[in-house]
Amino acid sequence: MQLHVTDAATSPAAHRPRPQSPRDLFLSFTWLALQGFGGVLAIVQRELVEKKKWLTPEEFLEDWAVAQVLPGPNVINLSVMIGDRYFGLRGAAAALAGMLTVPLVVILALAVLYAHFAANPQVAGALRGMGAVAAGLIAATGIKLLPALRRHPLGFGLCLGFVAAVFAAIAWLRVPLGWVLVVVGGVACGETWRRLRPAKGPAP
Repeated sequence: MQLHVTDAATSPAAHRPRPQSPRDLFLSFTWLALQGFGGVLAIVQRELVEKKKWLTPEEFLEDWAVAQVLPGPNVINLSVMIGDRYFGLRGAAAALAGMLTVPLVVILALAVLYAHFAANPQVAGALRGMGAVAAGLIAATGIKLLPALRRHPLGFGLCLGFVAAVFAAIAWLRVPLGWVLVVVGGVACGETWRRLRPAKGPAP
């Protein structure tokens, strides 16, 4: 029994960075949410993977995929998943509160200001410029996450094929996102399950 405890304590996963408390989750996700102007995906990936290292790139891709298909805002879903993983219901509530409390106050204040200045041409031009920045942030994050696909069971080439199919369906063919998730996502999940099944089967 003692040997088992020692092995678990010295494993790499046991020494990985992790949130120290629900308060740490609250403050971390509050800071994350306050940075999320124009491109929250890029901020989430940078904070959770590159800075805090709570998730590996592969784990981030998997968790983000789950958060993407669940109802509701994907970053909210992700925060609840991470909070629950470390501290159960308390962690989920702390992460959710961090994502919503202070940003809600900021958004309400900005909404009041926008109502007064929305007709101003300079404000409209600034918002269009923010849209271009947001697109660049999302594209840059996608490119940074591409190397993680090399270790995917589908193989790098087939993963890129699915990426291209999703891009073409949404950007060119204007297929609704729900159908893309069901069809392309279903095919990708089915093929991944098929390739993993032999490795998980009983030994001969």
